[in-house]
Amino acid sequence: MHRTASSGCLWKLVTLFILVPLCELWVLLVLARYTSIWTALLVLLVMGVAGTLLVRAQGWRTMRRIADELRSGRLPTDTLLDAALIFVAGLLLLTPGLLTDLLGVFLLIPFCRPWCRQAVASWLRKNMRVESWTGTAPGPQSQIVDTYVIDRPADERPPDPSRP
Repeated sequence: MHRTASSGCLWKLVTLFILVPLCELWVLLVLARYTSIWTALLVLLVMGVAGTLLVRAQGWRTMRRIADELRSGRLPTDTLLDAALIFVAGLLLLTPGLLTDLLGVFLLIPFCRPWCRQAVASWLRKNMRVESWTGTAPGPQSQIVDTYVIDRPADERPPDPSRP
């Protein structure tokens, strides 16, 4: 059977969507076994609420930084990547489970983000190709002809061939 790149990616996603919830359930059960089910659920709830508040605060701060950098004429590349990491952190915090919550909180810690930014930038450089185009076509340049339209009155127009 021939395997394409998209089918390999599909299997990775299916594996991810099966393994992550199983690992989350296992961690939650282990925590409940060593404490209590109520403690485990409380930890899960507190992590979710605290993470949501952090995402909100970090998101607004990052949006202000993007606006400030654009106003000063700088391209906010690192700040945009920070915004993407905060968005991913928010998605991870919406996912029920301690492991995804911990990873989401890790992405929200400002001094951890440069390491994550560097890893994402390295992955992007390795897996993405950037091309630029100047907007001019190669070869002889076209001649531009300036035109205008004169609208004739309805009685002077030739008949429309598309109408019977």
